[in-house]
Amino acid sequence: EVQLVESGGGLVQAGGSLRLSCAVSGFTFEDYAIAWFRQAPGKAREGVLCISSSDVREYYADSVKGRFTISNDNAKNTVYLQMNSLKPEDTAVYYCAAALGLCSGYGATLKEPYEYHYWGQGTQVTVSS
Repeated sequence: EVQLVESGGGLVQAGGSLRLSCAVSGFTFEDYAIAWFRQAPGKAREGVLCISSSDVREYYADSVKGRFTISNDNAKNTVYLQMNSLKPEDTAVYYCAAALGLCSGYGATLKEPYEYHYWGQGTQVTVSS
């Protein structure tokens, strides 16, 4: 059974940090790209960051550059999203998702949410001002 389980969300003040974890099981971790998406109330789901099996990192959102980083631990089948200098506008439910292959698809464009095969249940991040 394929599972992606997020953890690490919570309430933090603006300027603070959180580290989200995405524990993956049920498929060959090295064959998939793992991305973080987020969805705020009333807004569409947006991509945040992706890391491929070849360890290439790609940003979906310019708004998180310089503040968020993504990493993986192949031994633990876990992907992390380190979020620093958090802002109230980062408040959202954060999801991790897995897509076969790389972060980019045809035409070297980053994959859309529908191209991700597996999703976690999400973890809430709330940043207070």
